[in-house]
Amino acid sequence: MKQGYLIDMDGVVYRGSAPIPGAAEFIRFLQETNTPFLFLTNNSAYTPVDVVAKLRLFDMNVAVEDIYTSAVATAEFVHRQKPGGTALVIGEGGLLTALSDVGYATSRRNPDYVIVGEGRVMNFEMMEDAHRAIANGAGLISTNADTWCPTDSGPRPGCGAIAALLEAATGRKAYHVGKPNPFMMRTARKRIGLSTDEVIMIGDTMETDIRGATDLGFQSILVLTGSTTRDSLRDYPFRPGRVVESIAELVPAMAFA
Repeated sequence: MKQGYLIDMDGVVYRGSAPIPGAAEFIRFLQETNTPFLFLTNNSAYTPVDVVAKLRLFDMNVAVEDIYTSAVATAEFVHRQKPGGTALVIGEGGLLTALSDVGYATSRRNPDYVIVGEGRVMNFEMMEDAHRAIANGAGLISTNADTWCPTDSGPRPGCGAIAALLEAATGRKAYHVGKPNPFMMRTARKRIGLSTDEVIMIGDTMETDIRGATDLGFQSILVLTGSTTRDSLRDYPFRPGRVVESIAELVPAMAFA
């Protein structure tokens, strides 16, 4: 049976600014065997072009088409819901570029949506504008529900935490587009042209990567190089199909030759 991979990034192929051993060899093996794959990340701060440049520093020579970010997924979602709309955006270049690519304008005046992404651009004036826009009828969307993000300096609040502030202030619930939302997971599957039973999700996070795979019926592999420990698996009612110490365990010996 033909198989392909959806691959999370931070915690799977790199940690912050350092590559994870074996990741480059695994990607090269997939490329040499023409195995379909797609990098799938909830980080909306960067464009696919930015991600490609980072991966090339780690000897992974991939194309823009191999990258699917929650920013791109969010832009696709709002474009389907309301083509040519407007948004008040709390986020960085990756999200702004993705929205522009689908014809979305940014506006603080009566926007159709308030869209929250990753980044450090938030200030309280922006949150006040967002609060008032939601109170006036704008929909609240976030690129993902992650409440924190890992960095080289340690954890920092994620866009899920920012969205939670707006939820508490307005009494409105955010729609989170990124993993484990079936919208992003199903669209990713279609991008690599495989059926549900042919897809394997590789991730380090139970609540996003493995839950998303479980909900969609994908196969799953959990790597222990990121946010999940073997002991913490007992905290979840669902299980990955396989648990490995790192992505290096998935590399055939010949790939190191």
